Amino acid sequence: MKYPIGIQNFESLRKDDYLYVDKTRMVYELVSDGRYYFLRRPRRFGKSLLISTIEAYFSGRKDLFAGLDIEKLETEWESYPILHIDLNTRNYDTKEALLAELNKHLEAWEALYGDKFKDRSPEERLSHIIELAYKQTGKRVVLLVDEYDKPLLQTIGNAALQDVYRTILKAFYSVVKTYDKYIKFGFFTGVTKFGKVSVFSDLNNLQDISMDKRYIEICGITEEEIHRYFEFSLQELAAANNMTYDEVAAKLKEQYDGYHFEYGTKGIYNPFSLLNTFAKQSFKDYWFETGTPTFLVQLLQERKYALPDLTHEIVSDDVLNSIDTASRNPIPLIYQSGYLTIKGYNERFRKYYLGFPNKEVETGFLNFLLPYYAPNSDRSEFDVSNFVMDVESGKPEQFMQHLQAMFADTDYKIVGNAELYFQNALYLIFKIMGFYVDVEHPTSARRIDVLIKTSDYIYIIECKLDKSADEALRQIDELGYAAPFAADKRTIYKIGVNFSSETRGVEGWKVNIES
Repeated sequence: MKYPIGIQNFESLRKDDYLYVDKTRMVYELVSDGRYYFLRRPRRFGKSLLISTIEAYFSGRKDLFAGLDIEKLETEWESYPILHIDLNTRNYDTKEALLAELNKHLEAWEALYGDKFKDRSPEERLSHIIELAYKQTGKRVVLLVDEYDKPLLQTIGNAALQDVYRTILKAFYSVVKTYDKYIKFGFFTGVTKFGKVSVFSDLNNLQDISMDKRYIEICGITEEEIHRYFEFSLQELAAANNMTYDEVAAKLKEQYDGYHFEYGTKGIYNPFSLLNTFAKQSFKDYWFETGTPTFLVQLLQERKYALPDLTHEIVSDDVLNSIDTASRNPIPLIYQSGYLTIKGYNERFRKYYLGFPNKEVETGFLNFLLPYYAPNSDRSEFDVSNFVMDVESGKPEQFMQHLQAMFADTDYKIVGNAELYFQNALYLIFKIMGFYVDVEHPTSARRIDVLIKTSDYIYIIECKLDKSADEALRQIDELGYAAPFAADKRTIYKIGVNFSSETRGVEGWKVNIES
């Protein structure tokens, strides 16, 4: 079986006999029910292939759809002039880079329909191209824009350049509404939806189908589709990993399923990771190997975000649906980028509960964050294994020495609240090591900074900044942090830790056993 890993062109996929998970029924429904759409999905989720499929359909390429659902639905197979813009291929580090990319597409279209207006602004040129294409072919134009937001995403953190890009793109895309009478169909894709003063503020004729239950499955792969298209692949994967069929299915679900783009809808598997797993017959974090943008970490740090909150964020639908770059909340961007998903919904208050979609995203994202909070965490595997064994064996003095080493000898700049920074670092370290960890654990008196639980031990950790380990330990006793665990048979260790803002590391600690 040929898996379409990295194949984004529908024609080549079909001609070269790659497996195709049939989404054409939904394509037909889109075309039949409306004219202008927007869809956001995380990277590597099949958006470009979807755009290419729509392009093949509007090109009248009935031959490419043989045996697919749409072949039974469509009877006319007309060909239309198509303007396809892909903004995914360039580094937009200057205004000139964006203009050059737009100009590349405009010149290609002007070569087909006339370049009488080539000296005008990009939006004027586009409007004339649309009109000329209509008049020369007698058919209205199909406009397809892939990754519309790439220039804006690349400039998060550079407000001035982002404003320039927003102005250019807003004018460019507004042609869709102004020249509606010449346009048959418009489809925009992206990772995110920028709100407020955005490129979409004037495009109120676009239907956002990102959370539309009718089209949730249009990108990605469902469990039903796995068993329909990949039954033999499941058997092969099970044999290659000495697992049963049921064990393989359960592991795939744990690793790659769990994306919910609206509450109450089917879980969606990450297609890139799923296809790679079948092709290479090995479970790995394939999506993360393709790269995670560093601006997400910068947002978390600059906006003083407490990392444990990632697992229980509660937000309204308007927060999920658009990104306001002036906001101090990094969650909409992290959610829309695919690192969080919808876990539940409170209908009374119209609030969504968010969390990690699956194991790949949770472990991959936490591991990606760790070097930014604990710069020496990539020490040898021997150090890591010793750290884990010390925690599991009830040796707090030893594992505190490992923690001290992780923070030592670094010129890394702590961003924002230093105490929060260290709490985040401890949370990441213990979480990645596979331990139960709770930061800011509530008690009747106050909140425990860090609470760690293993099968045999409970560690209550209080952190201070530029004070003393004795003061931290005294707070644990005076506020009775150990009291809720009085009936617990596990050994309870109370650990007071003092961090130094000068050395940016662990200055000292003190350990007592709860008697």
